[in-house]
Amino acid sequence: MMAEFPLDPQLSKMLIASVDHNCTEEILIITAMLTVPQCFVRPDEAMEAADDTNKRFAHVHGDHLMLLNVFNAFKQAGETLQWCQDNFVQYQSLKSANNIHKQLSGIMNRLSMKRTSTDCSSKDYYVNIRKALVTGFFMQVAHLEKSGHYLTVKDNQVVQLHPSTCLDHKPEWVLYNEFVLNTEKTKENHIRTITDIKPEWLVQYADQYYDLSKFTV
Repeated sequence: MMAEFPLDPQLSKMLIASVDHNCTEEILIITAMLTVPQCFVRPDEAMEAADDTNKRFAHVHGDHLMLLNVFNAFKQAGETLQWCQDNFVQYQSLKSANNIHKQLSGIMNRLSMKRTSTDCSSKDYYVNIRKALVTGFFMQVAHLEKSGHYLTVKDNQVVQLHPSTCLDHKPEWVLYNEFVLNTEKTKENHIRTITDIKPEWLVQYADQYYDLSKFTV
């Protein structure tokens, strides 16, 4: 079934798993947002205003949920260019994400995949979304070390959270979408588009990759 979707394998797996986690509508949106260029704009002449505005979309558990918030706000505002300009986001990126969302929805309908969503008032609403993210991106995970740096699980790379993250704290375990190599300016490798996760989810949904004995859960 993964081959039916014109996506990277991680995204396809996450989208399929979202049915079991009762969050297909939300994962559809996040998947679409991850396939387009970064939507946030930070012009030199208005950096502070852009940062303040973007904080309105921030989520305590991280950037994937922030992307969900941005897309939903865009739709609720009528998908207008003016709204994007007022909120320092790329109109073209959001329009592209909307088109991809429609395309993926059509594929799911053709495959008769169940469309589900947890009640947004439920304590499991965001938990289910984060669990679905883990099913797709379980290899793109990092752990906070005593040094204050993160260490990627896959290849033991020392990294920092990218400055653009909406997280205002350092979770013990994070899932990331992108590895950013160091530059002459930053001097450090970073991970970007990050979500706070629980280690027990890694064992539960990727037991072929993670050994329970290595975790304190």
